[in-house]
Amino acid sequence: MDGTVLLDVRGDVAIVTLNRSEALNALNDDLGRELLSALRECGRTHVRAVVLTGSGRAFCAGGDLRFFRGFAAQDPARPFRELAGVLNDIIMALRSLAKPVIAAVNGATGGAGVSLACACDLRFAARGAIFRQAYTAAGLTPDGAWTLLVPLLTGLGRASELLFLNPVLKAEQALEYGLVNRVVEDGELMEHCLGTARELAAGPTQAFGRAKELFNRALFSGLYAQLELERQGITASAGTADYQEGMAAFLEKRSPVFGGR
Repeated sequence: MDGTVLLDVRGDVAIVTLNRSEALNALNDDLGRELLSALRECGRTHVRAVVLTGSGRAFCAGGDLRFFRGFAAQDPARPFRELAGVLNDIIMALRSLAKPVIAAVNGATGGAGVSLACACDLRFAARGAIFRQAYTAAGLTPDGAWTLLVPLLTGLGRASELLFLNPVLKAEQALEYGLVNRVVEDGELMEHCLGTARELAAGPTQAFGRAKELFNRALFSGLYAQLELERQGITASAGTADYQEGMAAFLEKRSPVFGGR
């Protein structure tokens, strides 16, 4: 598979790579649909473990504001309404995949990228990786089950700090917060992730799949409903003056001045 997502099957392990490095692997229509297709292909094949990573210097910077800007004059909420629906399907695909999925967080990770990583079963980060929720900086609310997954991993207090204060976390801080399982030296990340993926692929695949389903039933029974609520929330936020200011400030590389409208 070529394009904005690459699928590389190596024996029992699949590597799924977000491949828009020039845009920090930001999510747009093409990447979203190709990622969903790649994950579904992993579910159909003999693959027994999956590694999800990004090309270049980012894992996934979140939604592509430049893509969203193209709709600003006509219907600014439209790309969120549609793309958040695709993101919902991706998150559901990650959680329903009856095989372990490792997020190899190789660099900058923001917004929906954090959601993607958190929906994986394990998260290993390169030491140079950074994390930022980024939504509220653009006048938006989270999507991709961020409001379910992040509080589950970090606790409500730290999730609230991430959402309202929008700090940039280095990899070691993300480990302390519980966002990632391990921090690995930059040049060793993929080797480490592939080694763990091969170990998992040699394990009891059916037991892993059933255990994952038990996690889903115990912790994520409301996942789809939360995803839909988030889709509605980010769509509504995209119709506000604060979103227009946040988007303009991002593209102009300045601090936003929000009016609360």
